[in-house]
Amino acid sequence: LPTLLELHYLICFRRTMTFQALFLLSCLAPLSVAAEGVVKFELHKRSDEAMIASHLKRERDALLAMFKSGEPANVHLRGLQKHENEVIKDYANAQYYGSVSIGTPPQSFQVIFDTGSSNLWVPRVGCTHCGNPIFGRKNKFDHDKSDSYEEDGADFEIMYGSGSVVGTFSVDSVTLADDLLVSEQRFAEVSDAGGLGMAYALGKFDGILGLGFSSISIDNTPTVFENAIKQDVLDQPVFAFYLGDGGPGELTFGGYDSNKFEGDLTFVKLDAATYWQIVLDKVTAGDDYSDDSGSITAIVDSGTSLLAGPKVEISKLAKAVGAKANIMGEYTIPCDQVESLPDLVFTIDGNDYAIPGKDTVIQAQGTCLFAVLGMDFPEGGPQWILGDVFMRKWYTVFNYVDETIGFAPAV
Repeated sequence: LPTLLELHYLICFRRTMTFQALFLLSCLAPLSVAAEGVVKFELHKRSDEAMIASHLKRERDALLAMFKSGEPANVHLRGLQKHENEVIKDYANAQYYGSVSIGTPPQSFQVIFDTGSSNLWVPRVGCTHCGNPIFGRKNKFDHDKSDSYEEDGADFEIMYGSGSVVGTFSVDSVTLADDLLVSEQRFAEVSDAGGLGMAYALGKFDGILGLGFSSISIDNTPTVFENAIKQDVLDQPVFAFYLGDGGPGELTFGGYDSNKFEGDLTFVKLDAATYWQIVLDKVTAGDDYSDDSGSITAIVDSGTSLLAGPKVEISKLAKAVGAKANIMGEYTIPCDQVESLPDLVFTIDGNDYAIPGKDTVIQAQGTCLFAVLGMDFPEGGPQWILGDVFMRKWYTVFNYVDETIGFAPAV
């Protein structure tokens, strides 16, 4: 993969200052929402009941498909391929979304702020497989109503685990949290979202705003966050996620909120500036499970609600905690055992980041879903995905220029 555009020569700055030499991590002081160049988004949370309902529906559909065909269901997501437009999920488990506006006057969209991809896309007027008026209604972009719209016309296609999404590139202004304007942002107007299937049709989101690096964006398109840095509209080149615990989350652009975590942030250097990839020392759960097989790669992914790891390792982990796989390869656990589950611990750069056992389970409707998936990626892809289950317990700060991720216990 090509490297990130060289943005390494920055010092902490305010909106009125220009880029200077050498970024200093010590400049990352905690900021309030009132600070200039810092904005916050409320992130709405898809309910646990909806997550479990989707799980049960996938299970029923898989059983029905197997009954009709006489063959075992094969519903696992594809892994990362060598194509630049491959994204390693289909958002079936996405749980958090927030608002962004495009155009002049602004047209509002609900998007998943996704650190596991790098493009911004929304459906266009006339888009097929983009919801319907009865359920899953989507907001659609009408470029004829935007005074700041510029035609691009290049083809856009992105391949997700379940299929492709296609459209064309356009250029327009993007407004973040009502008052932070990123001008001349290249994004995609999607004309067919059929590749995302029911995950999109039934989802509460209209599109995706990728927060990965431009090295993995379609057609090397600069990301919204990268352009916000270049246009000097942010106080600092960082963003931070607070996902709460059962309620709405919060995404901060341009700084972080020290009221949302305890103690100090511990920063970890990225292994690759692509999907926010880091290296794990080991993964453990009580005395009965440990993956310490060497250099274990993982991505911190706000667009995936669950955790994911190699199928062999997840099978061992599930056995160790008493979880059973269904036909979909998803694991459930008896609800009366949830309180006795061991902590799941990710050791990163010598520090332990624990998820209490009960917090590795999504519970509703009498079903307890073990929030861990087995997924194998080809060489070059990550081995583990640390999704929202991890980020709910650990306030997470992403430093775009220094290429680090900071963690602290979320309050």
